[in-house]
Amino acid sequence: MEKKTIIVLATKNKGKVKEFEGYFKNFPIVLKSLDDFGQIPEIVEDGVTFEENAYKKSSCVARILGFPALADDSGLVIDALNGAPGVYSARYAGENVSDEYRYKKILEEMKGKENRAARFECVLSLSVPSGKALTYEANCEGIIADAPSGSNGFGYDPIFFYPPLNKTFGQLTNDEKTIVSHRGKALKELSNELDKVLIWMRQHI
Repeated sequence: MEKKTIIVLATKNKGKVKEFEGYFKNFPIVLKSLDDFGQIPEIVEDGVTFEENAYKKSSCVARILGFPALADDSGLVIDALNGAPGVYSARYAGENVSDEYRYKKILEEMKGKENRAARFECVLSLSVPSGKALTYEANCEGIIADAPSGSNGFGYDPIFFYPPLNKTFGQLTNDEKTIVSHRGKALKELSNELDKVLIWMRQHI
């Protein structure tokens, strides 16, 4: 039987864990999250780009736990807000606030703005304990809705309208979102190369 490789998702976000699991189910991989381990030092996401934050998370977790680690840094980029909330998407409205509070803040700031173009961006970083890493990037274009719709997903999904399907991300099924989302596209890129990635990981562990 082929030996399975442990990959640690550098997150405790159950929504993200669920999205990731589907991409690895057919590979000799055991996917764990930070909830499967004891307390580790807090990783401060102080990078100015998604790539910097993703690499910082994956490399720190891989070094601390001794397993390959996969991290993503994703966010909502809105043209009319000069790229905000961007890398600050998770804490744009303050620490420890609800998703509803976050997207309502965005809707308030977007009042009266004609240009509602926005995109979700995602950078995946897969690091081994030595610090070497692979990077995958993707985005999804959409517009900011006038009001929230749908209760699926998480984060800003209810206000991100995706014109090709005529729905917000909050109205998409998990399968629909997996196909078109920024994270789904980046994960698809990674999963398409996963056989080669597994060889690379084993060479560098």
